[in-house]
Amino acid sequence: MYYLKFNFWVLGQKVIVSVINDLVTDQRVKKVCGTLHEMGFDIWLVGRRMKNSPPMDSRPYACRRMKLVFEKGPAFYTCFQVRLFFFLLFHKVNLLVSNDLDTLLPNFLVSQMKRIPLVYDSHEYFTGVPELQNSPVKQKIWKRLERWIFPRLKHVFTVNGSIAGLYEKEYGIRPVVVRNVPLKRKTQKKKDRSDLGLPAHKHLLILQGAGINIQRGAEEMTEAMQFIENAVLLIVGGGDVFDILKEKAKQLDIQDRVLFLPRQPYEKLMQYTAVADLGLTLDKDTNINYRYSLPNKIFDYLHAGVPVLASKLVEIGKIIDTYQVGTFIPDHQPRHIAQKVNEIFSQPEKLLQWKKNTHKAARELNWENESKKLKKIYEEYV
Repeated sequence: MYYLKFNFWVLGQKVIVSVINDLVTDQRVKKVCGTLHEMGFDIWLVGRRMKNSPPMDSRPYACRRMKLVFEKGPAFYTCFQVRLFFFLLFHKVNLLVSNDLDTLLPNFLVSQMKRIPLVYDSHEYFTGVPELQNSPVKQKIWKRLERWIFPRLKHVFTVNGSIAGLYEKEYGIRPVVVRNVPLKRKTQKKKDRSDLGLPAHKHLLILQGAGINIQRGAEEMTEAMQFIENAVLLIVGGGDVFDILKEKAKQLDIQDRVLFLPRQPYEKLMQYTAVADLGLTLDKDTNINYRYSLPNKIFDYLHAGVPVLASKLVEIGKIIDTYQVGTFIPDHQPRHIAQKVNEIFSQPEKLLQWKKNTHKAARELNWENESKKLKKIYEEYV
């Protein structure tokens, strides 16, 4: 009865949610939009369309992907900011939701001009990403923008406590932490490896992600496969080093040990994840953004019942240590990674216990629980 009453009051409140990606694989934004839709808000999700963007899946709210002349570089960012600004300006809207710093300026300007509220969701510590750390001029521009707008925001979300602490230290505002955990998985028939074209009698490791980029351990993991016994590595997704990894596997003559799949729809991705023996997340502590990262893939692994092998970063360590669902690599030397993997597979009882523990983690770390904090904020806009 509560939600029926609540929906009656919020029906017709128009919310434009903006993001700079192509919408297809952004599970956090999809879950947020789904929650707002369930609450009764009228959602319009706006992003961009690229040449290699997959088709959109069916959603119960409106989506718009802007096609731009440029796909990267300063020209792209300038074009995107201008297009998004005018889109927001000329559409009737009661509430704006900006995802990450690269959509914040148009949202902030329009919120001030129209005198409507703005909610900001920071998916990472944006100014600490390696792409900006390697370009001090660009980093300075984004940081100045953040310093100008952030103290003026009323409601801010972010993905973990460490990043919330960084923002609080800088701006005196502590964002509400809403982790990017999956929805509870519905019981469905599980495909086996033969259905998915994967070897049935070898240990299967999986490394997944739309951003398999530099400094994320993928190169070292690929090299480590030379020394891992009776195992196959499946890399699913895309990113800056994806083609480099393919070439590396070819040069090392281990194409039969390292398999590649492009980005997959989420449900299909999870079919591959569910048949793996070990999930990998190997980001390096080379920049502040990676140091405090809490990759979505960790939660996907746990919901699929797959133990985790990780680099010991702050937020990742909290999850693995709290729920006892895996262990850590000693460093990023390929031979040392291989030694750790071989050790894990030589202890099937421990691996089985970790697998059992993933079920408890999944019962607690799910969107149904996490979104309660998000709903509490959005109720203010009834």
